[in-house]
Amino acid sequence: MTTPHIQAKSEQFAETCLLPGDPLRAKFIAENYLQRAECITSTRNMLGYTGFYNQQPVSVMGTGMGMPSCILYAEELIKEYGVKRLIRVGSCGSTDPEISLNDIVLAAGASTDSNANRHQFNGYDYAAIADFDLLSRAVDVAKQQKKTVKVGNVFSTDSFYHPNRKLTAMLNRLHILAVEMEAAGLYSVAARHRAQALAILTVSDDLITQQHLSGDERERSFDTMITLALTVATDSDG
Repeated sequence: MTTPHIQAKSEQFAETCLLPGDPLRAKFIAENYLQRAECITSTRNMLGYTGFYNQQPVSVMGTGMGMPSCILYAEELIKEYGVKRLIRVGSCGSTDPEISLNDIVLAAGASTDSNANRHQFNGYDYAAIADFDLLSRAVDVAKQQKKTVKVGNVFSTDSFYHPNRKLTAMLNRLHILAVEMEAAGLYSVAARHRAQALAILTVSDDLITQQHLSGDERERSFDTMITLALTVATDSDG
């Protein structure tokens, strides 16, 4: 069984899948964190792997940038490959002065400027929220690993270069912690198919101070997020 965008066999995906936007980050996670990792799809250079972590099967699959691409892959993974838990691991820009570069944000909910969720909700506003079990497990694991995480609302935008120059101030006023581009869409797809979803994000850009991580700094700092996500992923399988 294949889909137009994933050329894996039906049994090759684990029930839990990490979803970085960048397919090369999927490759990095597979090669550096998973045991016996195998590349199971590379259609359109969107790489997907399955291996083992803590002796349990886990997959990792790139989704591209933005909600349309993330929704597409999440839909096919859930419907056609039986994935039950989807954990986004990505970067974000902080909009709160108390959140700094390299901090970890757990997206309890995701506001958005996109119409993607309204298309399936008859034009109404849909409250896109994380799965509570995955979210609470991530908080518990972070405490066990003595990692500080921030939990709250994020903003999923369709525009990387947003035209609203006052956006950061508005988001801060409503206590939205960070900006990213996929969580709101991922959460709605998971809810519709009764799957579980969570976005775990590393702050790579401070939108208040205009500080940014370099490419090398991103690779090093993402270790905390990846380790947290993999622990949550494999523990939830048990």
